[in-house]
Amino acid sequence: MALAAATAFESKLGGWLVRAIVVDHAQQDESAATSALVASRLRAMGVGDVCVVRVEVSPEGSPEAAAREARYDALERAAGVDDAVVLLGHTRDDQAETVLLALARGSGTRSLAGMAPQQGRYRRPLLDLGRAVTTRACNVLGIEVWEDPHNSDGRYTRVRVRRDALPALQEALGPGVVDALARTAAATRHDADALDALAAELYAQVGSGPGFSAGKLRVDALLEAPTALRRRALRLAALAAGSPAGELFAVHVDAVERLLTHWHGQAAINLPGRVSVVRRGDALCFRRGDLLR
Repeated sequence: MALAAATAFESKLGGWLVRAIVVDHAQQDESAATSALVASRLRAMGVGDVCVVRVEVSPEGSPEAAAREARYDALERAAGVDDAVVLLGHTRDDQAETVLLALARGSGTRSLAGMAPQQGRYRRPLLDLGRAVTTRACNVLGIEVWEDPHNSDGRYTRVRVRRDALPALQEALGPGVVDALARTAAATRHDADALDALAAELYAQVGSGPGFSAGKLRVDALLEAPTALRRRALRLAALAAGSPAGELFAVHVDAVERLLTHWHGQAAINLPGRVSVVRRGDALCFRRGDLLR
């Protein structure tokens, strides 16, 4: 709501056409009524074009990842035109939580880089501001907000990080933990961008040549590549085959990499999203469908 208020204000100065999208995940009782209430508050603050989009969240995989995928699909459809920019309200606290989750999962550099301020059409203009700032902004402007019960539901990992882990770290290490984690993300992002660019080149190379493609990679070329680039190329292959980014972790890449570095005729590796990986001779094969045994 703080982002919406700021955007509505700036649009009058910049002459922007602003549209607000309220995504109803249909995961709670009265979600339709709540979405309609939020839409009415957005119109009251000066956003003329407001639409409510009801989405269907897949029951497969992580509930958080499934809801996020459904939400971004809705945003993409609603944005429509190629030059539309989508603003997201993530704050510095959200960034700190993301980095801490990545550390706990043993994720690589890209995950430690957190969320990017700009990624394609998506922008996060509040990423350098703390959650307390957006809360104060709403209070000062008299904007009523609706607190999603899921944001305090301890069944969700991110909620436990927000409610328990970060406060414990702040008590033990001082109040600068959130800022430090956000700085870690910013510092890491530059390295991750460079490595990702090199890994994309490697991925294209190992999937080229007679009999090879994006889903069938050359084992010898992967083994010759630096580990940091090889692991990224394997992740790219898994994503291209259909494995959801939000469910593909370092442990999965570890298992796929062992088909290269510790090959002894083992069976296929099954990845999230019903993607399987198997080594056949000089090729590593990725495919989506029935999981292999």
